[in-house]
Amino acid sequence: MRLLHTSDWHLGRSLHRVSMLGAQAAFLDHLVATARDREVDAVLVAGDVYDRAVPPLAAVELFDSALHRLAEAGVPTVMISGNHDSARRLGVAAGLIERAGIHLRTDPAGCAAPVLLHDAHGPVALYGLPYLEPALVKDEFGTEKAAHESVLAAAMRRVREDLAGRPPATRSVVLAHAFVQGGRESDSERDITVGGVAAVPAGVFHGVDYVALGHLHGCQTLTERVRYSGSPLAYSFSEAAHRKSLWLVDLGPGGELAAERVDCPVPRRLARLRGTLDRLLTDPAHTRHEDAFVEAVLTDAVRPADPMARLCERFPHTLSLAFAPERAGQDDTAGYARRLAGRSDQEIAEDFVAHVRGGSAPDAEERAVLRDALDAVRVDGRLREVAG
Repeated sequence: MRLLHTSDWHLGRSLHRVSMLGAQAAFLDHLVATARDREVDAVLVAGDVYDRAVPPLAAVELFDSALHRLAEAGVPTVMISGNHDSARRLGVAAGLIERAGIHLRTDPAGCAAPVLLHDAHGPVALYGLPYLEPALVKDEFGTEKAAHESVLAAAMRRVREDLAGRPPATRSVVLAHAFVQGGRESDSERDITVGGVAAVPAGVFHGVDYVALGHLHGCQTLTERVRYSGSPLAYSFSEAAHRKSLWLVDLGPGGELAAERVDCPVPRRLARLRGTLDRLLTDPAHTRHEDAFVEAVLTDAVRPADPMARLCERFPHTLSLAFAPERAGQDDTAGYARRLAGRSDQEIAEDFVAHVRGGSAPDAEERAVLRDALDAVRVDGRLREVAG
């Protein structure tokens, strides 16, 4: 059985206020064409279909168009909600849509009810595990701790119990939206840390023929059978070096697996440039970046006049400009956003406490209070999305 694994479309998202809708439409054209041309048996979408709980109308129209075309092509699609999606909104009319071969899995309670597909070698059970916010689903799964590993492990126990009752030749696929240990992050993923811990071990998914992951934006292989497809487009300059792609997975009659990367269209490359303004404007090595989206960090000791206007003369698609003067003895000149890049909310809060207290870092009890407060805010946000 041939599967096309994708995730993290983030329909409606922009890049530094530049709309990505055109690029997202081009990707969806590519997805549908690949499904047809490569004779795909099912498309797997591992969450974060939209960029926010209430997406703009143009993003919903893109989604609607893609589903219609996949249904018309006769390609079954299995899709789960991610941490950016509103599970309730995405799952509206799921029962009706399923008749067209579009299988939306947004309810945690249904994680052990697979989509069953068949090929010449027998059945394939595809289980959709939507993003599991631990504090909201711990009662559903009967776990003592509100932790990602606990709720995912409980969901996978249900999957294995269901699989154990099926014919022995049944192959298995799981879609999940989570941060799995060994994965590499980028700046454009929303922090899902709970209790100071975000990652779960890949062993949670043992015994499954293929695990189609979503959440991290870089395409990566954690094990032969556990993979992230990554986002189809770069949504931050931290993804400038990413090769954006889909996984084309062939699942053999005995669970044998072969995976091929299928490149996504690149609407415009991203480039991260650093140096003095004069160097950036004159260095012939940067000629290849003149049509790229550019993030520029100027290292001039004195801030030059009209730097953005001058950069745009050579790099008309410059989106981000920061200053990091190379002056001895100073290490605090980077912009606020740059200083925070790659740091969790917990780390930022702890650094703030230390800063206002003149360098005294929070103790273990204070760190626990901060952690509980951050978890409460995130869970409240999820509750508001659900209620809305």
